[in-house]
Amino acid sequence: MTARLADIAAQAGVSEATVSRVLNGKPGVAAATRESVLAALDVLGYERPVRLRQRSAGLVGLITPELENPIFPALAQVIGQALTRQGYTPVLATQTPGGSTEDELTEMLVDRGVAGIIFVSGLHADTSADMQRYDQLRGQGVPFVLVDGFSPKVRAPFISPDDRAAMLLAVTHLVSLGHSRIGLALGPKRFVPVLRKIEGFQRGMREQLGLTARQSEELIQHSLYTLEGGQAAATALIERGCTAIICASDMMALGAIRAARQQGLAVPRDISVVGFDDSPLIAFTDPPLTTIRKPVQPMGQAAVRALLEEIGGTPAPHSEFVFLPELVVRGSTASAQRSAPGGEPNASGGAPEDGPTRRADTPPKSGRSDEDRTSG
Repeated sequence: MTARLADIAAQAGVSEATVSRVLNGKPGVAAATRESVLAALDVLGYERPVRLRQRSAGLVGLITPELENPIFPALAQVIGQALTRQGYTPVLATQTPGGSTEDELTEMLVDRGVAGIIFVSGLHADTSADMQRYDQLRGQGVPFVLVDGFSPKVRAPFISPDDRAAMLLAVTHLVSLGHSRIGLALGPKRFVPVLRKIEGFQRGMREQLGLTARQSEELIQHSLYTLEGGQAAATALIERGCTAIICASDMMALGAIRAARQQGLAVPRDISVVGFDDSPLIAFTDPPLTTIRKPVQPMGQAAVRALLEEIGGTPAPHSEFVFLPELVVRGSTASAQRSAPGGEPNASGGAPEDGPTRRADTPPKSGRSDEDRTSG
């Protein structure tokens, strides 16, 4: 073993200690040095350890949290198509309740010699998670890209939608329709996209309606990113007098519509609902859902480009690439008709034909109109 280490070190022009670190998958070795050691192994005819064998099979791992939410299959399709066009084969690894964890799926993909991994809405988005797992992965020489979520502790390219801008678009749209009691239904607070949506929502409520952070905090309800979660959150927000609800996913928005109907309210006559994602087929719901379109196509293509640059040895900047969302207005939002669900109508007995009267002291600020949509 000592003689072999010496031969490899001499061939690669590095120390035996460095060779040992590479062979054992230890971090702290530059990518170029690691490649020199692996090349030396090949030149001298030594067989690489399983985890360090040539990643030339063209496999790229894609880890998603689940597939029930239509936005994840849509993103997987974009990424898969982009990889295929570049000669790579995508390997989809999905977490399931009671099934494999992200770490287990990562280990499985690494053992199969994937050229790189794209993580979608993974632990990198969880502020309570240990980010050292990604340092260990980089130490094994596996390139990776992270989608939806950001951590300054991880050196990698990040791909994200502008969650703050998305909430500003939604609030501006609803305020323009005369709504002043607007609720926000979203997932657990520990996730980065959730925190950013809250920031955007509170900024919109402050700029458009003059609400303080504490006042808008009362209009925020955390739940799960499911239809049932949206239903539970919307039920709570309707009880607080909201006439419009912004949901952090289209699935939650469908749950909000169900909650409204269970209370005898019509959407959008009595309460308006806005989703997030613009998932496939969401335009054909009843009513067709007004939503914030997530820039899935450019995000997926950017994730693949960044990963291929990592694989090719010319990595993209280890920073966040943010893509602008788009407001898509359909049939689930309309002018506010009364002061609150189940409350008294306005002084004229209902909304005037031209729409409800806005608060004179806090007119909505100019923002993107429905026609002036910005795509990422």
